[in-house]
Amino acid sequence: MEFSLEKKTASLSVGDFASFTLGPQSAVGGPQGIERAQLGQQWHHTLRRQVEQEFTIAGTLRADVQFETAISGQLVHRGWTFLLAGRIDQIIGRTLREIKSVTQHLPAEEAALRADYPSYFRQLAAYVVLARTAARPLMAAESALGDSTDRPSPLTPLRAELVFVETSSGLTQTIALTPFDEALIYHQLDALVEFLNLRARATERRRSLEFQPAFTTLRSGQEDIQKKLTAAFADHTIAPTTGSPSKKILFFEAPTGYGKTGCVLEFALTQLRAGRFARLIWLTGKATGQLQVVHTLQQMTKPREHSQSGHQTPLAFWQVRNKSEHCVNHTFHCVRAGCDYLAEAPERWAQSGLAKFYLDDQQPRDLDYLRTAGREARICPYEITRTALAFQDVWIGDFNYVFSPGNREVFFDQPGFNPAETLLIIDEAHNLPSRVAGAYSHRANERTARLLLAELEHLQAPAPLGQAIEDWIMLLASLKPAESLDHALEDEIHELIARVANLVSTLPLDYAALGPQPAEALWQFAALGDFLNDRTLTKLLWVPRDGELEFTCVEAAPAIGDTLRKFGGAILMSATLQPYDNIAAACGLTGEGEPATAAMMSRHLSANPSPAYATLHAPTPWRAGAYDIAVDLRVETTYKQRASHYGTTAATIETLHAAANRISAFRAQPAALVAVAIFFPSYAYAEAVLRALEQSGAVLRVALQPKLPDLAAQSAWAEESLKLADALFLVLGSSFAEGIDLLGGRVTHAMVVGPALPEVNAVQKARLAALAGLGREAAFRRVYQIPGLQKVNQALGRLVRAPGQHAKVLLHCRRFAEPSYAGLLATDYQMFTEIAAEAELLNWLHQTKV
Repeated sequence: MEFSLEKKTASLSVGDFASFTLGPQSAVGGPQGIERAQLGQQWHHTLRRQVEQEFTIAGTLRADVQFETAISGQLVHRGWTFLLAGRIDQIIGRTLREIKSVTQHLPAEEAALRADYPSYFRQLAAYVVLARTAARPLMAAESALGDSTDRPSPLTPLRAELVFVETSSGLTQTIALTPFDEALIYHQLDALVEFLNLRARATERRRSLEFQPAFTTLRSGQEDIQKKLTAAFADHTIAPTTGSPSKKILFFEAPTGYGKTGCVLEFALTQLRAGRFARLIWLTGKATGQLQVVHTLQQMTKPREHSQSGHQTPLAFWQVRNKSEHCVNHTFHCVRAGCDYLAEAPERWAQSGLAKFYLDDQQPRDLDYLRTAGREARICPYEITRTALAFQDVWIGDFNYVFSPGNREVFFDQPGFNPAETLLIIDEAHNLPSRVAGAYSHRANERTARLLLAELEHLQAPAPLGQAIEDWIMLLASLKPAESLDHALEDEIHELIARVANLVSTLPLDYAALGPQPAEALWQFAALGDFLNDRTLTKLLWVPRDGELEFTCVEAAPAIGDTLRKFGGAILMSATLQPYDNIAAACGLTGEGEPATAAMMSRHLSANPSPAYATLHAPTPWRAGAYDIAVDLRVETTYKQRASHYGTTAATIETLHAAANRISAFRAQPAALVAVAIFFPSYAYAEAVLRALEQSGAVLRVALQPKLPDLAAQSAWAEESLKLADALFLVLGSSFAEGIDLLGGRVTHAMVVGPALPEVNAVQKARLAALAGLGREAAFRRVYQIPGLQKVNQALGRLVRAPGQHAKVLLHCRRFAEPSYAGLLATDYQMFTEIAAEAELLNWLHQTKV
């Protein structure tokens, strides 16, 4: 939908008009995918051929029979002008006919079809109203009939019928449109007017937005960051092909503790108030990051005692949690037929009082309140979120709501949402490429398939589907570990998945009785089919274990770049973005408007054309001299060599702890501050060194990072360990290295055991192969070195988060001194001392400048 609040006009397709709703959607859950859309087209073609045969006389089709005929026109309602356009499937004389494919058995009760598919009836009714208003679809037929007195006039009553076709059998059922259906069009117009008036209210709210600066006292380096953000974002490049200004994409790098969230929020709210954007979307991969944004917004926009306007309208923002967290049932299984909170929810919405969540900006939005309101109204809490979202100025959520093919409709299908008018902020953007690749990836295994077959047999599902699942099980059972599959096997997999997906999209199944896990397994075939048919992604099919098949998205850069370019502007921010050309290539930004394939990324990194993005590195003068870095040349931590150095690593940890104790005593600090942090590339490595410490007779109290489910438990463990342990063994790349902020100012000595290169496996080998055009060294740098050193930079950034904090860090591997590795360390860590002997280590540790 496109609309102008100033001109009070709205343009939308007839389909979008018919499906528009201010409330729960009429259908939730079920199979989707390319196969189902293709099947619907097949039935349209079949019914078209039948009509052509019926109305062809002497080899000529009757002149008043038309197919896929454009219908457009305008409707004026309550001061708004609506421009509608669409294509009716068939026109036969004075009869308009629309065809819809359904999976349920036909014939069915007319009342049931009307309840299940109300938008289909509204769509056909809209065509009738438009035809009577403008008579445009009949113009060709009138011309063919010449001056015949039988020619229909614009006011001639039209007949309309909806033809349902059962996808599995081709059986049809025709229902005639009634005057009541046509009258409902004006109720639909009322809903649109209400929506547009609320959007107009939101525009006025943004224009009068008042907010406080993110920080009452600016830290050194923050004084002019707003000017720098504005300048970087306003400096539009010129698209090489069109010569028109490109949409701005900015990479903003600032170290941990700088205050990126507050600074960028202040900039974004300024942009909203100025009218440069109609909405802000803020994405981050962690719920804790989302909560921080919510808290900062609340502080910045809370009412002040003396506002300039005399009153302060609050900013409307909403944190979107995943669907399962909203669920109030004992078991999460989102199928309308099996959930009392979804069944008939659209009918209950009008009297539920839940419109308060978008009519009243003061309403609480936390999950507990949403669940309580949903229970009382017997409406799914997630449908409350989905409905209220369209009226919010700021959407806060996970990466998936913009970049995952299975979740993005929550944002992109919102009425009135236009990415070109939206500012997109991506926090922790260094994780975006891997997260999006993961969202496109899938896994299938024999055990899940057998459980699915058992449930289908229990429900006496159609035999063709059961046979197809049996064939799928036999294929999975035959698979042995392999890093890739031959083309013949891939073709067989593709064919079988398409077969199952086609059956799932055509056969009526009782998904409520099937249960959540089997239903998800069945719906997955549509997603697998979409994945295999996507020609833009770099894909790998491989077998990690007997009977388990991985569908891995090796590179999602084209999908990321295509999505980013849809937005009016985007800021990708992180503490570790450099090298910028690497993150830009991984995000598909190889050139303005150019999709990123592996070959294109190779050209981008080698030829370095003019980038389609800007970069900004935040100044942090308070970090100058905060780190004292040394590289330990005595050890080699490669997989083949590390075991021979376990003893040296264990002894070095004891020495590091003793030095921390000595400096703590020298400064008369409490004993709780003498814990040292040791970062390892894996749990296995950390456990091996812990055993070496025990075997040496060391008495250090070591706390090995546990695998805890949530940040609260992780923070509690870190807090306790900092007080009770002598050494914290942490794993690079985990929340303890990237998300726990308790180490800053409390850990003065740390050691990083190796550069944490990714594990050598089938996926990494496929990534190397995809970047073969770069050359071996450049591909190795992209696939292994950059991700490994990024984890190191993230971990070290947690140690100094504020002015006055210092850290002494030993990089425990000679590889850190090699130029190809050292050059990937953050600038603050590149000036280091080289340690070649124990005496040099002791001398460096005894220096007390930290």
